[in-house]
Amino acid sequence: MKDIIFIGGGLNYAGAVVAAKNGLNVMLIEQNLEHIGGTCLNNGCIPSKHLLHLAETEVKLRQKPFTRHKDRLNLKIAVEEKDEIVQKAHKSIQMQCSSAGVELIEGKGYLVAPGKVEVDNQTYSAKYIVIGTGSLPFIPEGIEYDKEAIITSDEVLNLKEFPSSIAIYGSGAIGVEMASFFAACGVETTLIFRHEHISNKIHPTLLENLEKGLEKLGVTLMRNTSVLEAKAHNKKAKIVTDKDVYEFDKLLVATGRRPNVDVIKTDAVKIEKGIVTDEYFQTNLPNHFAIGDCNAKLMLAHSARAQALNVVQNILGKKERLNLNNIPKFFYTLPLQYAAIGLTKTSLQKRDIEYKESFFPLSALALSHLTDATEGGIVLYADKENFLIGAEILAPHAEELIGILSATLVAEMDVKRALQSVYAHPTFSEAIDRALRRF
Repeated sequence: MKDIIFIGGGLNYAGAVVAAKNGLNVMLIEQNLEHIGGTCLNNGCIPSKHLLHLAETEVKLRQKPFTRHKDRLNLKIAVEEKDEIVQKAHKSIQMQCSSAGVELIEGKGYLVAPGKVEVDNQTYSAKYIVIGTGSLPFIPEGIEYDKEAIITSDEVLNLKEFPSSIAIYGSGAIGVEMASFFAACGVETTLIFRHEHISNKIHPTLLENLEKGLEKLGVTLMRNTSVLEAKAHNKKAKIVTDKDVYEFDKLLVATGRRPNVDVIKTDAVKIEKGIVTDEYFQTNLPNHFAIGDCNAKLMLAHSARAQALNVVQNILGKKERLNLNNIPKFFYTLPLQYAAIGLTKTSLQKRDIEYKESFFPLSALALSHLTDATEGGIVLYADKENFLIGAEILAPHAEELIGILSATLVAEMDVKRALQSVYAHPTFSEAIDRALRRF
């Protein structure tokens, strides 16, 4: 009998390694060890960021000092490089597990009874079960997904040639990031979404500038539009919307993801949108936990990792609650990236919480004029006692800058204390200082 069985080898592996290093007898079950590391590593954030980092160069080469020829990013080589990176990461994760003493089992694990996991007709037992089975792309009704003309994030990151045109349905992280990538690389790109704006959670000024940036890059924003039907036609994607009929080389369906809960083969665990858990990620069945996308709380890789580590710490007797509000969220759009943490304008207004807001435009920094970042900005939020409670950033590498605010929120700093930090010049981190001084 094991101390802990982890089902799913995505960011769950981080919890397994820490548990084993603390002396627990641990098993990690992953249905395909060539996919260890989960969606993020294999067909999510790592491959997409590899492509987006390359596309950033394409954007910079549009600046006046450069003379461009007709050549562009070689997608075949870029994907080959991505595959090499992923394979190295697989080996690294397996080495981490092995050196820590984690027993790796390849196969599909099912929770068949309390404390019982079945893999290929063999049953394993453990005191604790941690489920981290991730999520799958959601395909709306009427869309005939064929993996060729109509694709998801599983296929788009493995294309060897650029399509001449692509429609992307959905304006979440996958949608806006892939729209940025293809438009930056000269592909006719159309982003289709059902509402007036790409998001209803972003500060209005930052949202307006983010959308302007996408359009300037070459993305056509097809607002207030729903796809009713889509299917392959003459090797292209034929799309019927509530406005008209269109044809593109490819349709990328980026309409969100659904929790993968098919590993639950017992009625003892409650399932709604995802596997239902409490604030400590424990299911209604004691000693059984669900982390990451499968619990549908916050579908981000770093959130899954934080949840897995939090569960292990709780099992080890170091019980603490993980504040999901203080987990950064971001879009790696081009040319500027967006990031947020804590309570933001839309969530504060929705909860009717009294707050103070400070906005600083990046155009006030000389550096922004050198880096095509004049449309960026930073918004800080404080409560009525001047303690910082949230932030939003639109800037080059906002996903890095938000880490400063993450530490500030965790430390429960007020504005006066936060102002004691000094930021290097010239950097975009100086915008944090300037925004703090505007309270």
